[in-house]
Amino acid sequence: MDGEIVLRPIRMRDQRDWREVNRRNRDWLRPWEATIPPPTPSGPIAHRPTYRQMVRQLRAEANAGRMLPFVIEYQGRLVGQLTVAGITWGSMCSGHVGYWVDESVAGRGVMPTAVALAVDHCFRTVGLHRIEVCIRPENRPSRRVVEKLGFREEGLRPRYLHIDGAWRDHLVFALTAEEVPEGLLARWRRERARNAGSDAGKPGQSQ
Repeated sequence: MDGEIVLRPIRMRDQRDWREVNRRNRDWLRPWEATIPPPTPSGPIAHRPTYRQMVRQLRAEANAGRMLPFVIEYQGRLVGQLTVAGITWGSMCSGHVGYWVDESVAGRGVMPTAVALAVDHCFRTVGLHRIEVCIRPENRPSRRVVEKLGFREEGLRPRYLHIDGAWRDHLVFALTAEEVPEGLLARWRRERARNAGSDAGKPGQSQ
């Protein structure tokens, strides 16, 4: 938790709020949402799960140590989802983060704070060493999240994920635990305070 922003495990009883946020944000989220690829010669792949099926699958993956499924709350209401998936142990100790947020709270620092909370939990509590975020080049709002947090851009993965009906290229951004010894949330707070101070001194800005 950081102020009015809370990151907590997803629950079955979140269904009504989760579905309502998704419904309101359908047009906002559709261009960036994972989709089911067309059937292969060996048969159909999978159907889009219901909410309850999704939560059961997320919990099973979490119990197996491969995933950390969260929802994001802001000012006491559910406004998004964040999942640390693809967790690999052994000599890698890594995972990748995916997220979405209600358009009505975009630009308020909610998502960078939630990602910072998740990364600190992964590095300091779970024991991961590396976190990746893969983002479509066209997704400027999502790219701004990792840019604000200081993730390194590592390159392009062509046709990496099936998004909005087609295989899409993704940029890879990453952080390792050594790059944020003070914690990512602490660094993000410091950056926000620095930017706020800089903006306050500009002409036309309130002091």
